[in-house]
Amino acid sequence: MDAEKRQRYEKIAAEIVRFAGGRDNILGVAHCATRLRLVLEDNDRADIPGIENVDLVKGVFVAGDQLQIIFGAGLVNDVCQVLAESIHMDSMSMGDLKTKANKRMNPLQRAVKALSDVFIEIMPGILAVALLTGLSSVMGNMEFVANNDTLYGIATLINIASGAIFGFLPLCVAYSTVKRFGGRPIMGLVMGCIMLSTSLTDAYAAAQGTAEVTVLHIFGLPVELVGFQGGIIVALLIGIVTAKLDIFFEKKVPEVIRLLVSPLLTTLASAFLLFMIIGPIGRGLASGITSALVWMTQNLGALGYAVFSGVQQLIVITGLHHVFGAIESQLLVDTGRNFLNPLMSVAIIAQGGAVLGYLARNLKDARAKELCIPSFVSVLFGITEPALFGVNLRYRYPLIGGCIGGAIGGIVVYVTNLAALGFGTTVVPGIALADPANNGYVNYMIAHVIAMAAGFLLCLPAGDGV
Repeated sequence: MDAEKRQRYEKIAAEIVRFAGGRDNILGVAHCATRLRLVLEDNDRADIPGIENVDLVKGVFVAGDQLQIIFGAGLVNDVCQVLAESIHMDSMSMGDLKTKANKRMNPLQRAVKALSDVFIEIMPGILAVALLTGLSSVMGNMEFVANNDTLYGIATLINIASGAIFGFLPLCVAYSTVKRFGGRPIMGLVMGCIMLSTSLTDAYAAAQGTAEVTVLHIFGLPVELVGFQGGIIVALLIGIVTAKLDIFFEKKVPEVIRLLVSPLLTTLASAFLLFMIIGPIGRGLASGITSALVWMTQNLGALGYAVFSGVQQLIVITGLHHVFGAIESQLLVDTGRNFLNPLMSVAIIAQGGAVLGYLARNLKDARAKELCIPSFVSVLFGITEPALFGVNLRYRYPLIGGCIGGAIGGIVVYVTNLAALGFGTTVVPGIALADPANNGYVNYMIAHVIAMAAGFLLCLPAGDGV
C-alpha cells in the first residue's frame, strides 16, 4: 500500500470511528468480500447518514446486529486493516465477529436472531413457491386456461410446484435448524422425513376427524402416530435437540464405531423425544393458543377481533394456521357466514404494509428491494411466509407494526360486520368470497387499505434502519 493510499484510508478510518460513536463504542472489526463490519456497544450512537458521506463508502446498513459498510471487493481489505490498526484492535474472523455480536444481545434477541438464521437459509425456496402459488391462483380462475390443453397443463404443473415446499416445510425447517445449531444437516433431513412419514396419520385429516389415529402405549404413556404437517414449532425444537445430540454423540462415541453408532443414537433418541415429549408439547401449546383466539372472537366483541387479527400471523409462524380451515367450514355450516376469513386477510395485508414500511426506510439498499418487493407481491395472494421469515420476523419492528396494523384492521372488520361466504383464499383473490351484504365488497377493500396503511405507517418511525 503506497503512502498516498494509506493516508486516504487513514482519513476514512478516522471518520468511520467518529461517526460510529468513537473508539469506546466499537467492540469488534471484521470484513467480508465487500463490506466492513463493526459490532458496536450501542447502535443508536452511530451516525449512519454521516458514514454514508465518507469517502469511498457505497452504502451503510445494520443487519445481524452489525454495522455493515459497503466498500467493494479488494478495497474493504485495506480499509479494514488500516481501521483496525488505528484503534489498536485486531481484525476478527467473521465467525468471531458473529459470536461477539451475539454476546451483546439479550436472550430474546439471540432467540430471534437464531430463528431468523434458520429461515434465511430456506428463504429462496419459500419465496419462489409463494410467487408460484400466486400465479397458480390467478391462472386457476381464468376460463380460457381451463379450456386450453396446453395452458391447463402448464397451470397444473405450476400448481404442483407451488404446493411443494409448503407441504414439506417442517422438513426444510428441521434441516436448516440442525445446520444452524452445529449439527450435520443430513440429520435434520432424517428427522424431517420422520415427521412427515406416510406411516403416520396426516395431521390435517386427524384435526378434522376424517382419519383414524393409531395410539401406542410406551412405558404406560399414550403415543399418537400423527404426522407433523405444518408443525414449524415442533420442527424448530426437534432440530435444536437433534443438533445438540449429534454434537454430543460425535464427541463421545469412539472413533472406530462413530460413523455407524453416532447417527444411529442421534436418530433414535431424537425420534423418541419427538413422539413422546416435543411433539405433544408443541402441538398442545399451539392448539391452546389457537382455541383461545377463536374463543375471544366469539365472546369479546371488537377486542376479540382485534386480538385475533393482531396475532393471527404469529400462529402462521407456528404452522398451526391450517387448523382454522376446519373452524371456518364449521362456521359456514352453522351460520352461513365466515368472519374469520376477513380477519385473517387483514392480518396478512398488514404484514405486507409493514414490508413496504421497511422498504421505504431502506430504499438505497438493493438487497432490501430484492427481498421486499417479491415478498409483498406474494402477500397480495395471501402468502406471508416470505414476508414473515424474510423481513418482518428478522428485523422485529416490522412484525410488531404488522401485528398492530392487523389489530386495527380487525376492528374495522367488526364495525362493518364483514364476513366471507367461503374460505381458502384471502387478500386480492379473497374479495370474491366477501359477503356482498351491507356494501361488503367496499368494506372489504376499506378494511384492507386501513390495515395495510397502518402496518406501513407504524414501521416508518421505528427501528434502526435495518
